[in-house]
Amino acid sequence: MEETMQEQLPSLKNASPEELAQAIFNVLDAKKAHKLKVLRVNDQTVITDYFVICTGNSSTQVKSLGGELEYKLGLRGVDPVHYEGRDSDGWIVLDYSSVIVHIFNRELRDFYQLEKLYGDAEEIHFVGIDEAEEEEK
Repeated sequence: MEETMQEQLPSLKNASPEELAQAIFNVLDAKKAHKLKVLRVNDQTVITDYFVICTGNSSTQVKSLGGELEYKLGLRGVDPVHYEGRDSDGWIVLDYSSVIVHIFNRELRDFYQLEKLYGDAEEIHFVGIDEAEEEEK
């Protein structure tokens, strides 16, 4: 049944950067990524429009988040231009051109503090699964 639902999701090939960021957020949120943030960085850098930053609680979860994101977006017609850290248990970067995804373990997230480095960036709020369930109550 899950396969059928995934096949029915619309293609992301012509998605706007914000639509792609939303899709990435949704996949990572469903996979229980922690401290999930979306930053609009197009005023701070020319390399991308958005950063999606999250934390995995273990090396297994860090790898799982990266693999799940690559798989789910691939089903929707979008593959990363570059995937760095596939064998890393601390920091994975998936480059989707207009959106760059950083998946950290706790220690490296605290060390690099990308949110502070891009402190002037606008944080975009997407509603996560837990938040949506709270709103329904």
